Amino acid sequence: MSDTLRRPAEITYAAEIEALKAVDDHPKPQGWVLSPQSVITYVMGGKAGSVEISAKYVGNRRLIETAVATLATDRALLLLGVPGTAKSWVSEHLAAAISGNSTLVIQCTAGTDENQVRYGWNYAQLLAHGPSREALVPTPLFRAMESGKLCRLEELTRMGSDVQDTLITVLSEKMLPIPELNDAVFANRGFNVIATANDRDKGVNELSAALKRRFNVVVLPLPDDMDEEIAIVTKRVGEMANSLDLPAPKNVAEEVTRLLSIFRELRSGETLDGKTTLKKPSGNLSTAEAIAVTVGGLSHAAYFNKGTLSAYSLAPNVIGAVLKDPVQDKVVLEEYLETVLKKRRDYSDYYQALTELV
Repeated sequence: MSDTLRRPAEITYAAEIEALKAVDDHPKPQGWVLSPQSVITYVMGGKAGSVEISAKYVGNRRLIETAVATLATDRALLLLGVPGTAKSWVSEHLAAAISGNSTLVIQCTAGTDENQVRYGWNYAQLLAHGPSREALVPTPLFRAMESGKLCRLEELTRMGSDVQDTLITVLSEKMLPIPELNDAVFANRGFNVIATANDRDKGVNELSAALKRRFNVVVLPLPDDMDEEIAIVTKRVGEMANSLDLPAPKNVAEEVTRLLSIFRELRSGETLDGKTTLKKPSGNLSTAEAIAVTVGGLSHAAYFNKGTLSAYSLAPNVIGAVLKDPVQDKVVLEEYLETVLKKRRDYSDYYQALTELV
């Protein structure tokens, strides 16, 4: 067991990548570790000889094929969707399978400036010797261009519009000017950019038309199918419980099913049978939040509930996921409890546990 809390995908799944390499007889774009066909197998699951390749993404295969095909061209990829649709997860695994390195990441925030995207300076070197390549501090984007790797830009629309537009030259000309040195960095084959953005944030710093044109957009949806979402949550919860040394009770799938029923009803604004219309909370109640709620419940069960995963262990985390707006969402949840859960015998424990906390 590693002491590292979370290892990069290319290390965690190194055996699978090596197995795919060993049987990969398809042509590879220059700079790629695996062929596009093998990248799809790595992400969607399958076989590499006798080695079973686990599915990293459960969803529409054609969406991932489109993403991989885009990265094999000179166009950048933008993964778009509501929060919790596995955009960052897919981005990491695509980078691991294509470049063998998923750690060239820029986390975009309101405080991200040009120096964090293009390059910075070692000011001690700068003062002592003036501008030089030795004084230059490369960013993940700079290193990706030099090494012919993929650079990941997380939550692109969180970054200011003026900083976003520093990417235009990189994406269109495949070069990064360094005017202080009268020089430039030219991208090596294999370089490309994977950006993520969510639908809820599109008005924060919406992309300029010039920048949008340089991305091919793939929209990752929330799972339509209940069984598909149960499979996603159960799989990820099992992986995370293993990495955190948390015991996984036998009833995990049962509790995930009940939790997702609640989440899906509140998310859609109607009960699963379509007979009752509900108010929607302000939060998204995504698949990712269901995973976080379940893992929090597992931890609570392991340490404070004798290992029993139940509504008692999950309810506090459900409250935290639903009540993003303490006033508006409290009304929504109270109405749901009284009009829906109170009438369901098999949810009486959830009704009691949630009512005590609201």
